[in-house]
Amino acid sequence: MSACAEHEQGFVLGASSGDDKATFEPVGDVAEQKEDSLRAKRALPVSVDSASTAVWEVRHAWSDTSSAEARAEGMAWGEDSGLDWDEKYALWIGSMQKVDVTDGYGETFELTTPYGKTLPAPSIECAETSLFLRATFASWYGLPFFVEARDGNGDRVFLGHFGFRTLSGRYANSANFKSNYKDFSELAGEWQTAGWPQDDRLRGRRLGGAQDDEQPALGEGLHAGAYFDELFLNKRTGYFMIYLLSYFGSVNLADPSNTFNLAPEAVREGDTLLHRWQRRGIGHTLVVKQVNRLKEDAFEVELVSGSMPRRQPSWESAASSKFSLTSQKAGGHEVSYYDDVPYSRLGGGIKRWRTATDVRGYWVNMVPERDQAHFVEANDYTAIGDRVERFEDLLIELTPELKREAVLERIEASRAHLRSYPASCAARTRREEGFKELYNLEKEAFGSDPVEVDERYRRLEDFVFAELSYDESKTCCWNSTTSEMYALIMAYAEKEVAEQGDACVPPTVFKSHEDGYARWQSFAEDQGVGELWVAWSEDEACSQRDVETDKESEGWAEVNWSEQLCSVEAP
Repeated sequence: MSACAEHEQGFVLGASSGDDKATFEPVGDVAEQKEDSLRAKRALPVSVDSASTAVWEVRHAWSDTSSAEARAEGMAWGEDSGLDWDEKYALWIGSMQKVDVTDGYGETFELTTPYGKTLPAPSIECAETSLFLRATFASWYGLPFFVEARDGNGDRVFLGHFGFRTLSGRYANSANFKSNYKDFSELAGEWQTAGWPQDDRLRGRRLGGAQDDEQPALGEGLHAGAYFDELFLNKRTGYFMIYLLSYFGSVNLADPSNTFNLAPEAVREGDTLLHRWQRRGIGHTLVVKQVNRLKEDAFEVELVSGSMPRRQPSWESAASSKFSLTSQKAGGHEVSYYDDVPYSRLGGGIKRWRTATDVRGYWVNMVPERDQAHFVEANDYTAIGDRVERFEDLLIELTPELKREAVLERIEASRAHLRSYPASCAARTRREEGFKELYNLEKEAFGSDPVEVDERYRRLEDFVFAELSYDESKTCCWNSTTSEMYALIMAYAEKEVAEQGDACVPPTVFKSHEDGYARWQSFAEDQGVGELWVAWSEDEACSQRDVETDKESEGWAEVNWSEQLCSVEAP
């Protein structure tokens, strides 16, 4: 769950839910969707584009291939390419190069711009990655873009190139972007000599939710607003991005009003994979970064994803990505353990963005004509569920050894996230999902049982950061923990285990106990670094705030403690 921060005009929304905090409800309940047409419901009149709320000017339709700008050479396409802007969007996503993450484990990508400027990928949440990339590209090339949802009163709301609006006008006290903020786009060809224009107010802005939007890739003490100031000449887009990423999330990406279900054969760069295991609340979002087609019916896919707390998007290997694409949470036929209905009814799976289109003077989110052959209806649950097995057939088969390597890679990525944010329940859960896959793989391919797997691959830190039940653990609301706290927690655990003597038992789980987190705070003070311990805070909307003792997940009791982990020396 994530609460949203207040913005300059006092505009603030209610609490939200999920790993990537959708504040607004979808237009229709995805689980009860009765129809899903190629043309979504009519939205706002095109005339609103000239209002004071406008963010950027629309210069092209997504289908345009013949205008002067459409025929020009671009970031990842040549002159007179004949490609429409959706195809160019895919090329741009696929062209961005892999680099090491700035602060942590793994690899991410460098963000290229039309201005010849390259930036490291921002630190953002998982659904924010998909929203950010699509809106950024649309703003640079004057393409129409909007997402829609319903607010707490059930009214339709729209956020896009025309600003933040309802059917009757500006939404609440949201910004008049055109009136209030500057657009320096005329400097596109001159900034390298004239200097990049800065907006000090924008640089001070932070994203809503957990306020964990530090951007270490840019420098110490900088947040999302500073990143957007460095990325956009049109500063209105920077302010718009604060709204977009603060108030929309995976529930809105699952909404057929904004994206549509895609046949696996058609997957390409820029598409979005959603893992949904409940109608509302926590989910996971991944963006297709690379598709390597070896032949028509055999290819590899590589995905990237942000996380909560925010981080630079992690670039997954093809092997790891296959696990994500073939997970039942990607809209499979199996029954969700949360909502007791098939995953296919929860809005997950591979998606593609609808394109905002002028239809008789009104903006409508459409399935492009070129994609209609690969369109899957939102209420065709059989076809949706079949996509998981279809991906099994299409994606290159891996040897058991490579599969194991991919699972271990995912487990280590989750551990690495915990080393920066030791309270992260999402990372604990992803680690354990990886171990469940590892148990199955080891049993089927190598004949190893879970006890042997745990003895071989478990680490002390897994037991220190045991998986917690999200709704019954206040630790899960605490997003401001740090890498220094992780080091203290592990030093305490190593000391605790080393002092047990012959009584080799697991260390104390890092969670809220009857005394809260007092034992770790006292340990930090004893080490002379009490100032490094950050007190618990409700960093996101937290219905379980009054829990005294956090609860470990039901499956955690089955994890096997290995005595070899007791062979540590006290620090």
